[in-house]
Amino acid sequence: MQCIPGCGACCIAPSITTPIPGMPHGKAAGERCIQLDENNLCKIFNQPERPKVCSAFTADPAICGDSKESALYIISSLESQTQ
Repeated sequence: MQCIPGCGACCIAPSITTPIPGMPHGKAAGERCIQLDENNLCKIFNQPERPKVCSAFTADPAICGDSKESALYIISSLESQTQ
């Protein structure tokens, strides 16, 4: 599956506990990553400073659904189940 253009749900919904450039303590669930641009694209995609957890994420219909809204809902639901 290809990412949904302009989605960015994987950069908003989950918590990330490892450092991100500009976010040395990671980010909370639901917080927009500072590296997400105005088009919801990662500014450090394919860069060595991109966190491994981000590089390892792969778009999947079970996680992303068929829209940004469904991706935000699914990823947020999964995040809340891991709290």
